[in-house]
Order: sequence, then structure tokens, then C-alpha cells
Amino acid sequence: MYEIDKKLEVLEEKGTPIQVSLIGCGQMGKDVIAQISEMKGIVCNIVVDLDTATVIDGYRQAGYGENEITVTDCVSEAESAIESGKKVATTNYKLAIAAKQTQVVIDATGSPEMGARSALECVFHKRHIVMMNVECDVTIGPLLRRMCEQAGIVYSLTAGDEPGSIIEIYRFAKALGFKIVAAGKGKNNTLDIYAHPGMEEWKKKAEARDMNARMLIEFVDGSKTMIEMAAVSNATGLVPDVRGMHAVRCNVDELSKVFSLKSQGGILEKEGVVDFGIGNIAPGIFVVVTTDNKRIIDGLVQRDMGNGPNYLLYRPYHLCSIETPITAAQAVIYGESTAHPMKKLTSECITVAKMDLKAGQILDTIGEYCYRASIELAEIAKRGNMLPVGLAKGAKLLRDVPKDEVITYDMVELDNNSVLLQLRRIQEQLMS
Repeated sequence: MYEIDKKLEVLEEKGTPIQVSLIGCGQMGKDVIAQISEMKGIVCNIVVDLDTATVIDGYRQAGYGENEITVTDCVSEAESAIESGKKVATTNYKLAIAAKQTQVVIDATGSPEMGARSALECVFHKRHIVMMNVECDVTIGPLLRRMCEQAGIVYSLTAGDEPGSIIEIYRFAKALGFKIVAAGKGKNNTLDIYAHPGMEEWKKKAEARDMNARMLIEFVDGSKTMIEMAAVSNATGLVPDVRGMHAVRCNVDELSKVFSLKSQGGILEKEGVVDFGIGNIAPGIFVVVTTDNKRIIDGLVQRDMGNGPNYLLYRPYHLCSIETPITAAQAVIYGESTAHPMKKLTSECITVAKMDLKAGQILDTIGEYCYRASIELAEIAKRGNMLPVGLAKGAKLLRDVPKDEVITYDMVELDNNSVLLQLRRIQEQLMS
């Protein structure tokens, strides 16, 4: 991404900015709109949400007046509005992708089903995809990446989210020839695997942060961390050391010692893992590396990296959606991703009951009452017939499932009309 700032300035001067369409105008989506409005050489002209009032509010917060916004679900009307300098608010995600101006689409919905549907449209119309929707990526990411490559477009996770930020450091370390011991993130809130949005404590904290309680619970019960680290695993080949990872309590200055082999005084059975720490690490991300080269070891010691055998590469921030426009620009300018899955899954996000569940019950969504996500090796999950968490929403239970039990495919009836499920089945046939 050398001189990406200069390349964006050139696009600005030529009057040919990168054209972004955004699907999902929640907290993250509004950040994207606002950040792009401050940038040169890139514009966000189409935004999709279930309610156009939400989109209009997102544009307003970015400094646009209502007279600058056209509300339409018609592709030709949207194209004409953009040509006349207007922004478009719509409920039609297909419009956002089909409009002739669109070059890159950002999915910020968090819905695996929506991610699957929008990705297919992007493949058909040859639009680059920035998948902020990690829940979709850990379910069908390898297939989507393959389809995009065959269509000549980029499929990418986003810069700024933990997976993208971790993988940037991982690539740096791998390029330098370091051996990767561990890669991970910090978690700064309490881990309560049974948390649900009806609990008064979390309702109040969500309100204080102007945040949807369900979204907060996805972080609190650990599901989001499991999903994020599964995305890292699938992009790098790093593996969870144990199901659910160690979730060790530690601080930044302890990372290189904690995430080392047990024989070195650490917690790991093996090197090359994904994990996370609960302490003052957040909002940072880290990669722990090692080397056997004496000259390099001496150099690391001289540069105050510690006495080894492991050394910490630490970035003290990740800016989430604020960094996302960089990935969009990278896809268009360089034809490269920030991060993407390998050819098949290394890890799976499995579904674990948070409460005693009854036959006939319809499973809710991630961050609610029924279940949480956990990370497991994909091979083990496949042998155990474990249900990927991305497929759990809306599934009907065929039998009682006790609290803490892993939900398996044979325990549920899935919606065969789901595009996500159909793509998952194709992925399993092609990439097992």
C-alpha cells in the first residue's frame, strides 16, 4: 500500500474517485460514511439499510444535508442521482451492487445470510467485497474468496477490525522470516459465557454506550472473540491450542511469557496458535514471534525487545470501521486484500447452548439467549457433526439440548431456503 495517500489524491484531482456502496448503516456503517467524507479520492454514494431514515441520519452526521440525498429503490434513479451529485439512501441491497458507478461494496450488516446474498450479487456484477461481516466469513469465507478470484475481484476482511489488524502484523512477521508463536487480541470486558440481553447489568451498560444490548452480549459471552479469532485462524493456518482458547488474564508486558510453551513457563501446548488475553491489552492486538538466529536475537535484545526466547509485536489500537475505507481503496488501487481465508477452513465456530433448550424451540441469533460461539479445529468439528454458529439462527431444535452442550447438525432442522446454507453445503463438497 505504498503511497496510498498519493494515489487517492491523484484520483481526487482526476475527478475519478473510488465509488463505494455500503450495506448496513448501524454504528459501524455510520463510521464508514463519516470517515469517507473526510477522505480524498473515494466517495460513498449509496447506503443501504432496512430503514432509509437510518441512512439519512448517517449522511447527516457526515455533514450532508437532506437536499443532497435521494431516497429510491430504483437502480436507474439511483444512477441518475449520483450523476447529478446526490447521495442515495435505499432499502434495496441489489441496487447498491448493480448501480453502474459501484466499484467496491462494504458489507457491514453482521448478518451471515445477508452477507451470503450480497456476496453473490457482487460476484455476478464483479464488484470488490469488503466483508466487515466476520460471521459470514467464518461460515463460507473460503468459497466466497474462490468465487471472487474466479470473477477477477477482491474478497477482503477489513482493516481496523481485530482480524485484519492482527493479520497485518502476522504478514509483517512472516515476511521477515520470524516463527509465529501466537497471534491474538485483548479483551477488556468481563467474560460471562451465560450473559444475555435481558440481564439488567448489561442492559444498563449497553444504554450507557448507546449500543444495542444484543451486540454488547456478543462481546461479553465471548462469541465475537471466537468468531474473530476463527477468521484469523482461517486466514493464516494458526490454530486454537484448546477449544475456546485459553482466555488467560494477563497484561501487555506479560504476553511474550504467557503465550509461550509450557516447557518455557507459558501456557501453550504448541506454537502457532490463536488466542486472547483479558487485561490491559485491549484495544490492542499482538503477535508473539521467535527466532533461532543468534545475530537476530542479539539485535532484538539491543532494541529493547526483551531477552526471549519470544518477542512481542504489539499494536496498541485498532480503529474498527474508521480504517475500513483503506481496505476499499486497497482493493481498487492494488487489487489486494487486507486479509482473506485460505482454501479451506482451519477452524470452525461451533454452537454451544447457553441455557437448557427444548425440542421445538427456534434458535435466536448470536448475542441473545440460546447459544454462544466457541472455536474448535475444523476437522474435529466436522467429525463431531458440530453446527457452525453462522447457521444457527432460525434453526428448529429436534430434541432437548442441555446447557453447555455443543449443538450438532442432527439436533436441528435448518432452513433449506437459506442462501448461506446452500453455499455452506457447496463449500463442504468442494473444499473438504
